[in-house]
Amino acid sequence: MARVLVIDDEPDVRWVLRLSLERAGHEVIMAEDGLRGVAMAQRQRPDVIVLDLMMPVMDGYGVLDALGRDDRTKRVPVLVLTAKALPEEEDRVTEAGATRFMTKPFEPSDLASALEGMLGVT
Repeated sequence: MARVLVIDDEPDVRWVLRLSLERAGHEVIMAEDGLRGVAMAQRQRPDVIVLDLMMPVMDGYGVLDALGRDDRTKRVPVLVLTAKALPEEEDRVTEAGATRFMTKPFEPSDLASALEGMLGVT
């Protein structure tokens, strides 16, 4: 269906995301930190990105900034999936360039619905 890039430093979260996204028929590529994630986005040209905010090397805000400044990646929709559940965080990530915002823990069906909406799938 779609190529999804998951950028998250937690192996367990990456595993759950891979499992649920592959079950939904998506191709999944993964990066364990923001710097690698930006490089993968530039090379692999994903259809959508699932991004954590709190990561080593480059945090999610750095990733959003780097993606937004690159012609190859600035139009790729980004779903921020984070444990930072503060109400002002959603506004901040949207202003930084994210398309959607979800908090951890999450329901796989909610994630699938959000991605389908981002990809224009009905």
